[in-house]
Amino acid sequence: MILVIKNLKKILLYLCVFTVLFVGNAIMSYSVATVSTSTPLPRFSVVIDAGHGGVDSGCVGSLGVYERDINLSIAQKLGSMLNTLGIGVVFTRTNADGLYGTFASGHKMRDMRAREAIIKKANPNLVISIHLNSYTNEQAHGAQVFYKIDNDISQEFGQEMQSLFCEKIEGSRKESMPGDFYILNCTSTPGVLVECGFLSNPDEEAKLVTNEYQEQLAYTIMCGVVGYFGLSNS
Repeated sequence: MILVIKNLKKILLYLCVFTVLFVGNAIMSYSVATVSTSTPLPRFSVVIDAGHGGVDSGCVGSLGVYERDINLSIAQKLGSMLNTLGIGVVFTRTNADGLYGTFASGHKMRDMRAREAIIKKANPNLVISIHLNSYTNEQAHGAQVFYKIDNDISQEFGQEMQSLFCEKIEGSRKESMPGDFYILNCTSTPGVLVECGFLSNPDEEAKLVTNEYQEQLAYTIMCGVVGYFGLSNS
């Protein structure tokens, strides 16, 4: 009888230990799952497209500055600002390379289609393409925003963005314009293409290569995005 009682006590003890371990593991699993899924996703997301890249350098300034490099620098500054505000950011490119793969005939279209694929996969709320301008007349100057043709949302956003440039960046052009650009036409997502200035203008080129001026441009675009998402009063 005593032996039976001792064995029964052992069985009960094992059951208690098993129960404690099982319940403890269940609680830990629930806690880990809760933590891993409780991080909120960004309410809004933006694809930032740094125009050109690789052998496609874009326009070139009198100082030998490549458009592709300044585009990327402004895009990265803008992305950092938006991330700080909790806005999700996807870049079409993050280095000096193009997206065309092997350089051969048709590389430009392959590059643009790769950007299109990134936009469609990201399914963002907004697309912003960063570029620089060039013109035969060296006096031409000023940032200008181009919006998607026949798209009221893009047009309104482009006009608001241009107003911000006129307010914050001296010498900006007065009006935004419709633009027939692949990067805007390849998606139904509203978007704008921002020509941040003229590399063909020596005075503007001298500003565009500076970190301070690039920060001002990125900040102005960021203000436009904040206004578009209605975050300025939140």
